[in-house]
Amino acid sequence: MSGDADPGDKTEEATEKRLHDSIERGQAAFSREAPLFASLLATLAVVALVLPGRAQALLEALIGVIDDPAGWRIARSEDVIALMGPIAGASAAFLAPMVAILMVASIVASAAQGTPRAIIQRIAPDLSRISLRSGFQRVFGMRGAVEFLKSLIKLVAIAAIAAAVLAGQKAVLLTAIELDPGTLPERILQLATKTIAAALIAALCVAGADLAWSRLLWRRDNRMSRHELKEEIKQAEGDRLIKARLRSLRLDRSRKRMLSAVPRATMVVANPTHYAVAMRYVRSEGGAPIVLAKGVDLIALKIRAIAEAHHIPVIEDKPLARSLYSAVEVERPIPAEFYRAVAEIVHLVQQRKTGWHRQGQ
Repeated sequence: MSGDADPGDKTEEATEKRLHDSIERGQAAFSREAPLFASLLATLAVVALVLPGRAQALLEALIGVIDDPAGWRIARSEDVIALMGPIAGASAAFLAPMVAILMVASIVASAAQGTPRAIIQRIAPDLSRISLRSGFQRVFGMRGAVEFLKSLIKLVAIAAIAAAVLAGQKAVLLTAIELDPGTLPERILQLATKTIAAALIAALCVAGADLAWSRLLWRRDNRMSRHELKEEIKQAEGDRLIKARLRSLRLDRSRKRMLSAVPRATMVVANPTHYAVAMRYVRSEGGAPIVLAKGVDLIALKIRAIAEAHHIPVIEDKPLARSLYSAVEVERPIPAEFYRAVAEIVHLVQQRKTGWHRQGQ
């Protein structure tokens, strides 16, 4: 079995089928930093676009409580509920768009890395997940060390960028106490926007590197041994043979149905041995002549043999036979460009029938 193979024997790159099966099992390459980047991007959008307008709406909703705190008497529990109702409603209206944007950003970032699937095997009980040995290997193994290093780099990078941005705004922060308090929220908002934008650049770099590492690790985990590769090739060849056999059976059934319709034909146009097209045209039935059967080589000879056995006229016309075979599908009427040529065939067949009737009389 593939799961029993020695990891050292897995020297061959994974095939497309192996990778597809891995994705179907829910084992696709996934970067944990991509949702973080999406969350920071959504936070920047909230701070820069949503927060200013929502903050003003929240302030207007709570202005009655802020301006006249003495007007609210809190003597009973009903008074507390009456006070908290507007506050809770205004707070919910303030936070709901932000929470929704953050949730949608995280979901989109996760879904973009792979189509969400319900994998029963991933949620089924597995004793190895509570094994101390497996847990120790996950935490202190190679992957655990890489995850720790990524987290450390991420923390240091974001902290360094935030510190650099704040250092650049040192003069603004020191003089903020001398400014109009009414402008303070706007300045804080601008500073937060710059800090988050700078952190977003660092998160983009980390997410890009992590995504590349995740795909590299995923492909390495799906490597195959030579034995596994040979077995997959054998299985694929077996599938191809089965498909070819089924296709051959379908063609045989279709060919038999087509040949069984030849006795209903009223004429056959042939290229002596290579092409044959059986058509039916009865004036009372209306419409254009319909191709009942067509074939080349052996099938063409069978069509001619059936036609001759049922006394169906066979007209030899090499160009017309080849053209009809290439242009018309079985059980379909002939195109308009063949009307004149086929009409001449129909006229010839009628003349032959008239001559036979006279000879019989």
